[in-house]
Amino acid sequence: MTFPFDIALVWLDLAGIFFFAVSGSLLAARKRFDILGSLLLASLVSLGGGVIRDIILNTVPAAFTNPAYLVPPLLATVLVYFLYSSVQRFTSLLVLFDAGGLALFCITGTLKAISLGMNPLAAVLLGVTTAVGGGLLRDITANEVPQLFDAGDLYALPAFSGATLTSVLWVTGSFNAVTACLVAAVVFVFRVVAWRRSWYVPLAVQGWHRPGPDGGEARVRN
Repeated sequence: MTFPFDIALVWLDLAGIFFFAVSGSLLAARKRFDILGSLLLASLVSLGGGVIRDIILNTVPAAFTNPAYLVPPLLATVLVYFLYSSVQRFTSLLVLFDAGGLALFCITGTLKAISLGMNPLAAVLLGVTTAVGGGLLRDITANEVPQLFDAGDLYALPAFSGATLTSVLWVTGSFNAVTACLVAAVVFVFRVVAWRRSWYVPLAVQGWHRPGPDGGEARVRN
């Protein structure tokens, strides 16, 4: 990797960390955690996916070697602490910041895996792991149904699409700053639109029922 690429990857990582950290602090505020709990949840969601990825890649997690990676969770915690009362009426903020982190992490996770010699398919899987791992840890810690396993929501699929596009663009020599922004935009829009329109994929077994909006059962469309 060249030095400019290294720098770009770090900045993309930091931006993704901040977006995910804000989503963690927002959830902590809704759960009425104290400020230390907010910082912990912000750190868990924003750094967890990258730590899992780096452990799989048998490398020291970047969060433990670069102090700059600890700044976004702290900043997000402070911002939410002071601004939450002003923005809490915007119920979609958590999803928007989570979608931003998802869009960036599926790219950076894939790129880091490729840079360490992983094949394109393995890089896609690690890109998805980076993108969804922190959110999974956040939801479990906050005693929420993980978005990754929510039958009425699309979470992993946007990450898969972004990681796959990143890998294809890299292999074909078409990956650059412009295409990276386009991939991030596609993933972000995909995630937000899927959430707003309640898109979902079929359940594991045909004929199962999905809970309806009124608490009853709605027939699954397979």
